[in-house]
Amino acid sequence: MSRLQDKYNQEIAPALMSKFGYKSVMEIPKLVKITINIGLGEAKENSKVIDAACGDLAAITGQKPVITRARKSVANFKLREGMVIGCKVTLRRDKMYEFMDRLFNIALPRVRDFRGISANGFDGRGNFSFGIKEQLIFPEIDYDKIDKIRGMDINFVTTAKTDEEARELLKLFGAPFHA
Repeated sequence: MSRLQDKYNQEIAPALMSKFGYKSVMEIPKLVKITINIGLGEAKENSKVIDAACGDLAAITGQKPVITRARKSVANFKLREGMVIGCKVTLRRDKMYEFMDRLFNIALPRVRDFRGISANGFDGRGNFSFGIKEQLIFPEIDYDKIDKIRGMDINFVTTAKTDEEARELLKLFGAPFHA
């Protein structure tokens, strides 16, 4: 079990139970999964871009990414159904907690002029999403080996019913929300 999982069991769950007045331990919100997605619009012209992005994502997460393809053809974007448009990783259990720990404590503080992540990324059902502009904030990425700076979307999926519960859960895990 990871350090954050122990922290959840010993500190976070009891704190949430007392704050929101849950009657059962099964009502306490949990983190289900974290998905990391890199969208690559330029992949339709250059197929090598996918390999570089997948390599970066694999280094950051420690898991092999899945290549995402277009579901529909869109003429305005010169996109045909089945074309490669990105890659994604879904993290669960120990890898999820380890990634979250590295994201909140190592990677995000390395962002220039970082004042915290905005709390506007909640979807109304207890899930939180935000974007990162460059993959260089992760220590696993070597600056000399990258071909282009790419951003990524990170989604936290929780069992929380409301945004307030999810925000409190992530805050107790150490998410650096700004006021």
